[in-house]
Amino acid sequence: MRRFRLAAYVTSFLFATAAALTGAGAAHASGTAAATGYVALGDSYSSGVGSGSYDSASGNCKRSSKAYPALWAAAHSPSSFNFTACSGARTADVLSGQLGPLGSGTGLVSISIGGNDAGFADVMTTCVLNSESTCINRVNQARAYVTSTLPGNLDKVYSAISAKAPAAHVVVLGYPRFYKLGGSCIAGLSDAKRSAINSAADLLNSTIAKRVADHGFTYGDVAARFTGHEICSGSAWLHSVNWGNIGESYHPTAAGQSGGYLPELTSAA
Repeated sequence: MRRFRLAAYVTSFLFATAAALTGAGAAHASGTAAATGYVALGDSYSSGVGSGSYDSASGNCKRSSKAYPALWAAAHSPSSFNFTACSGARTADVLSGQLGPLGSGTGLVSISIGGNDAGFADVMTTCVLNSESTCINRVNQARAYVTSTLPGNLDKVYSAISAKAPAAHVVVLGYPRFYKLGGSCIAGLSDAKRSAINSAADLLNSTIAKRVADHGFTYGDVAARFTGHEICSGSAWLHSVNWGNIGESYHPTAAGQSGGYLPELTSAA
């Protein structure tokens, strides 16, 4: 009788354990399957400044239907799509105002961030309006910031994304190189200025890529895709200085979003 009872207890225990494990596995699989929402974070390169067709409801954030997040969502039909990228955003802005839609159901996150922290707009304004030495000094200030301060700011953003959306695949997109040296531009910035700006963009991208790797995310190298389409290339996917709409200066055109950023996200996702 004792053997029978012992066997019955063992059988019941094994059955219960198997059922529990199967249930846990099913729940995990269900949770994973549910994580199919897409959240697009970041700055003006993600919101689509320069590509036109802005959503009036997005106000000064200037989110465009021609920006790579909207194009990717239209092509892949995620279970949900939240577009919170905003023109002018810095890392602190992402932390304070863009992370709300992230959650357990988020399967994909894309983001470009860091350029505004480094003072990108002021660098370009300084280089357009001032001497070569003033330009290069301002570029060097930005480089020092990227080296010393930006990594910590990026870490805060990346850690917050992981904490709020633990199941998400996170793709961090970099920035293009701006100029083709010795290109077709007759007037404008000197090659020394252009070279300094390109070098700073390279440093920004490599800094971002290092932090991305350390957080286990995927880095999207758009600079490679923009090669041959820089300003002065004759087939530019970037606006040069635009005095009529200064905010669009040095941002991707609609072709830059669809031909540069979108394929990189599609490949990385």
